[in-house]
Amino acid sequence: MATEFTVTLKPSGNTFKVASDETILDAALRQGIGLPYGCRNGACGSCKGTLVSGEFDYGQYQERTLRPEEKAAGKALFCVGKACSDVTLEIKEIGGTGDIQIRTLPCRVEKVEKPAPDVAVLSLKLPANERLQYLAGQYIDILLKDGKRRSFSIANAPHLDQYVELHIRQVPGGHFTNFVFNEMRDRAILRFEGPLGSFFLREDSDKPIIFMAGGTGFAPIKAVLEHAFFKHIDREMVLYWGCRSRTDLYMADLPAQWAREYPNFTFIPVLSDPKAEDNWAGRTGFVHQAIVDDFHSLAGYQVYACGAPAMIEIGQKSFFERGLPEDEFFADSFTYST
Repeated sequence: MATEFTVTLKPSGNTFKVASDETILDAALRQGIGLPYGCRNGACGSCKGTLVSGEFDYGQYQERTLRPEEKAAGKALFCVGKACSDVTLEIKEIGGTGDIQIRTLPCRVEKVEKPAPDVAVLSLKLPANERLQYLAGQYIDILLKDGKRRSFSIANAPHLDQYVELHIRQVPGGHFTNFVFNEMRDRAILRFEGPLGSFFLREDSDKPIIFMAGGTGFAPIKAVLEHAFFKHIDREMVLYWGCRSRTDLYMADLPAQWAREYPNFTFIPVLSDPKAEDNWAGRTGFVHQAIVDDFHSLAGYQVYACGAPAMIEIGQKSFFERGLPEDEFFADSFTYST
């Protein structure tokens, strides 16, 4: 039988119970405690905090996410770590997610659009009497028949809730994405769990915002921006969307339209490998470098980044070097399963 321990959080002083056989994050979610997290499998680092006191099982994680020197300094990943005694942990709690219930729901694939050869936009219809309550930027887990899960960001703001919109990139050898692109029929029934994650707009700040998207990392940022426009948030906002070539900017007309409609919003697409036929006259190179080139200091900003882990990692390092406060960087790191 599992032993129960007490977790004390600093600086809030909040406490909650955790069983010896469950992760810190699972126990927190179960009890409505808002801890930051993303992947839930030790790959993205969003849940990283400090073990102040107590015995701890660090669990399985990717070494680049928790480097040996960080672990030696007391850092831990709370999505895979478990308590072996009463523990005191230091992590900045987040408000806003605790009141939202994580649910498992069926849905029907209402339509599939392919704005690029390797990107599918799924519109999922919930049962007539159901609505999904979520924060713009959060994600859901599609539950597969073999017990596995695939995580996808919700690409529409909560007020546009006729469908749940997902942007899915075809991953070579990807079990679920191959199903979506090659086998999925109209009106297919899926099951999902959600909403999940702590990537959402911190509305208690008035700082200007830089959004950095890589590929389909545009999806949750699209939701956040739709929400910000709907709420008449007038903070300065700029979106840098990095892709390989022009076809990968699969919805470029939408942020271009927003830039025309909202004077506080700017859109800067960046291509790392434009093709000759793209006739590209815009920005080129890596998307994080475009931001570094444009901002001598990021001390007064918030950055929201979504895309591949390598982009998130180098972006975070570069932005901190430009003076971005560590607690003003919010990331959703896409970790792919094959």
